[in-house]
Amino acid sequence: MNWIPVVLRSTLYALLQLIITPFYFLIVFAAFPLSRLNRYRITSGWAHLMLFLLTTVCGIRYRVIGKENILPTPSIILSKHQSAWETIAFQQIFPPQVWVLKKELLLVPFFGWGLAMTNPIAIDRSSRKAALKQIVEQGKDRLRQGFCIVIFPEGTRIAPGKRGKYGIGGAWLGIHTGAPVIPVAHNAGRFWGKNAFIKRPGTITVSIGAPIDPSGMEPGELNAKVEAWIEAEVARIDNLHPDENPDPDQTQEEPAT
Repeated sequence: MNWIPVVLRSTLYALLQLIITPFYFLIVFAAFPLSRLNRYRITSGWAHLMLFLLTTVCGIRYRVIGKENILPTPSIILSKHQSAWETIAFQQIFPPQVWVLKKELLLVPFFGWGLAMTNPIAIDRSSRKAALKQIVEQGKDRLRQGFCIVIFPEGTRIAPGKRGKYGIGGAWLGIHTGAPVIPVAHNAGRFWGKNAFIKRPGTITVSIGAPIDPSGMEPGELNAKVEAWIEAEVARIDNLHPDENPDPDQTQEEPAT
């Protein structure tokens, strides 16, 4: 790979993001009086714009396997976490959503402030019992409002080929709400690594598993089932789609509605 164009394109993306984000936040701030759903649609416009730049400037595209497994009703999405890419792209791939995240993220200038406008479930990880209670209470509220809930069970970005400890929060929420749980695997970290400035061109594969009915299951059992599917699917994706430039005929998926 010729690294000079990659560095230049990554630099251009960073500059455009730096210029666009403060101005877009003004639009987000103006949307505060709107309903949560309309506020989300406006806020997520930033993610759609960044995804467009990642495609056109950095050459990062994606394809989705198992798109038929996305439900028309609110569900709990438990996903592998390798990159900042999925926090952007999931807002195009999946229906309106809120995230379970650490509350410190809301303090990040512009990005965190925008997150706060989407009514996330912002937890204190230092208090596990209180966090689980908050996830269930606020999770039920968000599901009633028609939002999917996105949770990264590993809690932080994990490098490709590695596995983090899967937290019980997502499975706990599934058991206590009865909402279907959808496991998601991808290989975004091979193109945009954790805290990496360089964004390598290529096609990310996102694989969406069949919904899991949590009825009659224990949290540990559900969590183990999700982990087993995600890790096996990540390994399968890596074997089928090595880290290389994409097929030039590859097309981007249509956004979910």
